[in-house]
Amino acid sequence: MRHTFNVMGARVLPFRTSRAAPRRRSGVGSSGAPSPHAPPVDAASAGAAVSPPRPRGPVPAPGVPALDGGGDDLLEHANLDRMLHAALARFSGGISPESVIAAYTDWLTHLAASPGKQQWLVRKAWRKLLRLWLHASEKEPGTAIEPLPQDRRFDHPGWQRYPFNLLYQSFLLTQQWWHNATAGVHGVSRHHEHMVTFMARQWLDVFSPSNYLVTNPEVLEETVARGGANLLQGAMNWAEDAARVVAERPLPEAARFRPGETVALTEGTVVFRNALIELIQYAPRSRSVYADPLLIVPSWIMKYYILDLSPGNSLVSYLVDRGHTVFMISWRNPQSADRNVGMEDYLEKGVLAALAAVTAVVPDRPVHAAGYCLGGTLLAIAAATLARRPGGQFKSLTLLAAELDFTEPGELSLFIDESQIAYLEDIMWDQGFLDGRQMAGAFTLLNSRDLVWSKAVHDYLMGTRQPLTDLMAWNADATRLPFRMHSEYLNRLYLENELAEGRYPVGGRPIALEDIRAPLFVVGTERDHVSPWRSVFKTHLLIESEITFLLTSGGHNVGVVNPPGVAGRHYRVLRQKADRQYIDPDGWYASVPPRDGSWWPEWQAWLAGRSGRRVRPPPTGAPKRGCPALQAAPGSYVHG
Repeated sequence: MRHTFNVMGARVLPFRTSRAAPRRRSGVGSSGAPSPHAPPVDAASAGAAVSPPRPRGPVPAPGVPALDGGGDDLLEHANLDRMLHAALARFSGGISPESVIAAYTDWLTHLAASPGKQQWLVRKAWRKLLRLWLHASEKEPGTAIEPLPQDRRFDHPGWQRYPFNLLYQSFLLTQQWWHNATAGVHGVSRHHEHMVTFMARQWLDVFSPSNYLVTNPEVLEETVARGGANLLQGAMNWAEDAARVVAERPLPEAARFRPGETVALTEGTVVFRNALIELIQYAPRSRSVYADPLLIVPSWIMKYYILDLSPGNSLVSYLVDRGHTVFMISWRNPQSADRNVGMEDYLEKGVLAALAAVTAVVPDRPVHAAGYCLGGTLLAIAAATLARRPGGQFKSLTLLAAELDFTEPGELSLFIDESQIAYLEDIMWDQGFLDGRQMAGAFTLLNSRDLVWSKAVHDYLMGTRQPLTDLMAWNADATRLPFRMHSEYLNRLYLENELAEGRYPVGGRPIALEDIRAPLFVVGTERDHVSPWRSVFKTHLLIESEITFLLTSGGHNVGVVNPPGVAGRHYRVLRQKADRQYIDPDGWYASVPPRDGSWWPEWQAWLAGRSGRRVRPPPTGAPKRGCPALQAAPGSYVHG
């Protein structure tokens, strides 16, 4: 996925509501009035109406109560602090200097007070030098240390020749020593340990011998073979990329993947629109369809068409071909005027409004729902909200790489603490939203080995360009996040974990995930940096209904966009009843054998078995119920 967390800085207002206290609901702002073709409110009374935005200008942080006596003066000074932090964040890449200093101080002071650890590190250093010397003195050197399985930088046969073998072996031994030095220091907080270890790895990757011409045998061979033409072409590639970044221009090849022209091609119609969403109803391709419709809720930290890329890569097309009536939410890309759009707006004017529209088009039928990433988290919130209403359950829930418990969000936790989030809030306060380019920074850091250094070697030293794919073009199609929503999301879900702990309020009352009784199909991906699969697996601890858990190969995006016919894909799947005994994730992994292929057929069969008999396709829209046909898919919001 492409997802958010350049998150950083210190809170500027000294007051905060209690952890269990609900925050005030805010209206949905809009940078422009809804289309005159938008359906009337009675189409989806659960959320079609949208309140006007609050006035632009300095506002306190979401959830901060009004100040008594001298509040205006304090707010003025707080806003000065926010402006300073926002300016600093532009130079620091959104990273809180205070958070970094605190992490290194914690590590250094504890290491200085640990003579035993220091002695152990000295012995480790001598042993590694000895291993390297023995490796160098062998007539037919093997390897003193093997790279990690995911590290492909030294796969080329040239790395096994002298002196390149010594270069990469010494680098890996040094990298291992620094991991020993930054991890396991008694007394250092887990968060600070992870930060220091991560930053040490980032600095070491800068000096990897694979990154430089004279120390990379593969690049040297290419340079000799092409007479240096690769370096000339690489310099031209670098100049082109630098000019594009300075001018903030999109990738030139991205124009080939415009929604409605080469991607997002599945035929459909926008049948509902408000200031936050468009709802697409996809056209049937068979004379009969399953009776129960499916509503898909994508994350708004991405454009919806990741699930409807080019025809061979489209999950929507795959489902429609097999007789499912599919509805998809397309989120509007917010502007600065939408700074006060909050999480509850996304619930009421997003998921619940879409659900009301689906039931207007396909009345008297239960609705299946699937949510991807943050869309899955919001879908679970919606399901728990509906569970306390008579007859309000979904027919089933599918959660695709979506977390409900945020205590172990993987390496994203490096960018989530009070200081980091406050810096992010100050950036958003200054401009009203978080820009997609700002979000991309954290994900680049998390996977810098592939997204920075391997790309630099490939494009600038080897002088070749990797062809742009539909998924890569989608990843470059940035979205924005409103100030209030993203602040609430990070604070309530990531920092406070209110949803998993039964303290997340909707309509002034906390909701409970354990109220959900619909069967679940939960998908995790093996190499997910955004929603680690062991964290996704915690759904078993939070919801007591039947759960089918599936773990697929790939990462957050490639694991989900996983059509049949692609070689090398595999998955594991196990269904457990509501009265199951708990299996820990590692025990589950060891006991469930892998299966070759895509997970899509597995889910489609599960969904079909719960979708009723085959019937005639429903009409497109329901004009008399407030859901007229507005325009052809992919609609207008996807172009924002």
